[in-house]
Amino acid sequence: MKIRLCLVTSVIFCHATLLCFAQSKNSFTVTAYFFGGPEKVDSLAVDKLTHVIFSFCHLTGNKLTVDDEKDSQAIKKLVAAKQRNKSLKVLLSLGGWGGCKTCSDVFSSAEGRKEFSESVLELCRNYGTDGIDLDWEYPAVEGYPDHAYKPEDKPNFTALVKELRNTLGTRYEISFAAGGFQQFLDEAVEWKEVMSIVDRVNLMTYDLVNGNSVVTGHHTGLYSTPEQHESTDNAVQYLVNLGIPRSQLVIGAAFYGRIWENVASTNNGLYQSGKFKKGVNYRNFGKEVTASNGFVLYWDDVAKAPYGYNSKQKLFVTYDDKRSMALKTTYALDQRLNGIMFWEITNDTNENGLLHTIDLTRKNYKTLK
Repeated sequence: MKIRLCLVTSVIFCHATLLCFAQSKNSFTVTAYFFGGPEKVDSLAVDKLTHVIFSFCHLTGNKLTVDDEKDSQAIKKLVAAKQRNKSLKVLLSLGGWGGCKTCSDVFSSAEGRKEFSESVLELCRNYGTDGIDLDWEYPAVEGYPDHAYKPEDKPNFTALVKELRNTLGTRYEISFAAGGFQQFLDEAVEWKEVMSIVDRVNLMTYDLVNGNSVVTGHHTGLYSTPEQHESTDNAVQYLVNLGIPRSQLVIGAAFYGRIWENVASTNNGLYQSGKFKKGVNYRNFGKEVTASNGFVLYWDDVAKAPYGYNSKQKLFVTYDDKRSMALKTTYALDQRLNGIMFWEITNDTNENGLLHTIDLTRKNYKTLK
């Protein structure tokens, strides 16, 4: 009788756990990556967010560590921001572009994965954070210059998330940032195995043309065009066709633009040869990407993306604006995805910016299809 009662209790517990998990997947997430000091936390509109990801923590040996006291204070203030939004989740992020030099080596051994996972749990307990976001750029494919990568990274990444889940249990969330470009989608991750373990994937559907690109394009376009295969929709549909649940997919938006120089005027600079010049934060668009500075702004109705061209200086700019941000948010809702995330929240304007557009679009969205 006791054995039967235990079995029934276990079944009820598992069912309740799965139900809660499924319900959490059905809620639309709005995730901000945060890259800044503690002085920037108080001004964050955390009431418009479900998640904020501190960027970045790094490896010291096999352990996840906080770089310095300034970062430590920033994490503490982010956790304290839960007082302004009781449902807010704060995650720590490993790595970032140029921040995962030893990841391939550390995660190649069971010992390294175990020690790392235990250090994540320790940090989460010490700071009161809610989980980990893995931003390894990239397993198995080339990323930051001089960062090691090898084919074995692909199964090792799967082993890593398994070890993390075993260590963290279901109390803490596990997500990872994934390249939105085709090579990453094809070669970097054992998708079905990994997605059965993690809570969600944050698709970096930006930088689809990047600092190494010698031809201009949409760095964060919503849809593919005849000239550019890479897009947000391309990444989403690729994973959906693999059988990955839509409820685990988070699309990425950019709170910054990219500018190329020495770009010919053909097609107003779009899909032309050029050299990457610099990035520009959205909060500075009103000063830099303006008519008074020589820019004419255009809209690509196929990609559903804005771009601009400065014919005098031969500059091309690609970015997200309020129109494209509203369309991306609506797309995520229409497609019944887990949500939308963006890099990076301190790049936004203080009022009536891109996060405001996401929030307004989400609140005004009437029908889940």
